[in-house]
Amino acid sequence: MRVWAVIPALDEEDGLRRVLREIPPCVENVVVVDNGSRDRTADVAREEGAHVVEEPRRGYGAACLRGIAALPSDVDVVVFLDADHADHPDRIPSLLEPIAAGEADLVIGSRALGPAEKGALTPQARFGNWLATWMIFLLFGHRFTDLGPMRAVRREALERLGMRDRTYGWTVEMQVRALQEGLACAEVPVPYRRRRGRSKISGTLRGTLLAGWKIITTILALRLRGGRRAA
Repeated sequence: MRVWAVIPALDEEDGLRRVLREIPPCVENVVVVDNGSRDRTADVAREEGAHVVEEPRRGYGAACLRGIAALPSDVDVVVFLDADHADHPDRIPSLLEPIAAGEADLVIGSRALGPAEKGALTPQARFGNWLATWMIFLLFGHRFTDLGPMRAVRREALERLGMRDRTYGWTVEMQVRALQEGLACAEVPVPYRRRRGRSKISGTLRGTLLAGWKIITTILALRLRGGRRAA
């Protein structure tokens, strides 16, 4: 499989260097999407050999969409992970295994199933994950444990999802749309550590509230748009 990674980044020069140095050999190349950084994020990415593209319009989803657009046409699997070094890039092979075995189209790295460093997941993040995954189970019949940022998806499956969200709803949109399209979804446990720098979401009250509201409304909007209930 040809595997490329997409890493959205906003003012993450410190964490990003560590992330890029821990990317395993199974990942052929990395696209770092500079989402309007004011520090040396883009320079660090280039110094570490990543392919850098810019998305000046702020938003996690906007950066991911820009990264997807920059991928070669013959990439088989796309891995997404954050630039803050909270994820463990060395666990990427475990996300790829179910895809390589033909058992899954989308694999989520679940922080809820893996060990989390003390303080890595804030109480509001834990509650938000619980609420979102409970709503997905209630409305779509599939039990996820996390909306974890580290995930792997077959390129063909990703194109079927028709991703639209440009902000905080990106991860939950991907998971719900995968269910609506009848894709095979799996989770694998991944460890999680305290991020480098301050979180743009859970690190502020405003970010937490906006993200929570967006995730809930995204789930409800996708339900209203329709799609079959997962078995």
